[in-house]
Order: sequence, then C-alpha cells, then structure tokens
Amino acid sequence: MPRVFVQGSPADHYPRYAPEAARGAVRRVTEVGEEVLHKPCREVTEFGPDLAALIDDMFRTMYVADGAGLAANQVGVDLRLFVYDCRDDDGVRHVGHVVNPVLETPTTGRRLLDEGEGCLSVPGAVMAVPRPDRAVVRGQDRDGNAVVVEGTGYFARCLAHETDHTDGYVYLDRLSKRDKKDALRQMADQRD
Repeated sequence: MPRVFVQGSPADHYPRYAPEAARGAVRRVTEVGEEVLHKPCREVTEFGPDLAALIDDMFRTMYVADGAGLAANQVGVDLRLFVYDCRDDDGVRHVGHVVNPVLETPTTGRRLLDEGEGCLSVPGAVMAVPRPDRAVVRGQDRDGNAVVVEGTGYFARCLAHETDHTDGYVYLDRLSKRDKKDALRQMADQRD
C-alpha cells in the first residue's frame, strides 16, 4: 500500500518537503482577532502564476511554522485556498492543496472524535474539538482542475479545520465560551 497520497492520488515516492516549499517565501502567520480570519474568503477565479506563487509561499510558511495545514487567510490573503502535509491515523502521509474547498456534509452514522486540536493562528493553545472521523473535500487544484480529497482520523480533522478557515471560522468558534476563554488564556500564557 502506498504510504503517500499527493493531491488525493497514491505516489510511490515523495520528498520530505513538498517541492513547492523550495520555491516559496515565508509569510507572517495571522493570529486570532485579525479581521481576515473571521470572515468568509473570496472564491478563487484566476488561476495562474500568482496563485501558484501563493501556494509555494503557503507550503514554505506551513513547514517553517511546523503545521499540518495552512489556509490563505492565515497568511493574510482573503482567498478560498489551503495547503496540507498531514498524516492520517494509519501513518499514511497526505500532501496537497485545495482551491475553493467545499466540505461535504458527513453521512449519518459517522463517529465524532473529540480530540485535541491546535492552530497556527492560535499559537500555544490546544483544545478538544469534536469532528467527524471522515471528511471529503471537493475543490480545484492550482490549474483549475477538479480534485476530491478524502481523509480519516487526524487527516479528516485537518481537512475540516482548514475548510473552516476559508469559511471565516477558527476552531475557537466551535468551543463553548468557557473553553474559548481557556484557549485564549493558554495562548497568552505561552506568549509570556
């Protein structure tokens, strides 16, 4: 069985870092409270070198920040797009990007996993967030071709988390007021 899936397709071999990262530049990661994180992002309508360069930058930034996924609004760009390099619960690595992602509503009977979740835009805080154990995201690649990416376990969490970002939500929005306060306190304590 292949141990790596790139853009949803099995790959026999893949380098440690996505090749896009070598071409990219590091960008500043936005933090909770910045307006770009709290409103739905615009649809991508232009596919070309500017979009490809943004994807390269996002991969580079994600690796430098030690993340498993990164949405465009996390680097201050108001577009529906995310990149990922994430393992599922079986240790299989998934690498790719999704433009204009749409998370399919899970079919009934899916288990909810209530596990720890963090976010590069909420540095230092990890909270339990219930998410379905399976996710399917439909969208496009950098050239406008249709893509479908499926994930289970931790990778499903990543797909749902990143799609949430493109819809203007951070994981704190899925928490009770008390848990949200606790997460913000964790973030402040880490900063000190």
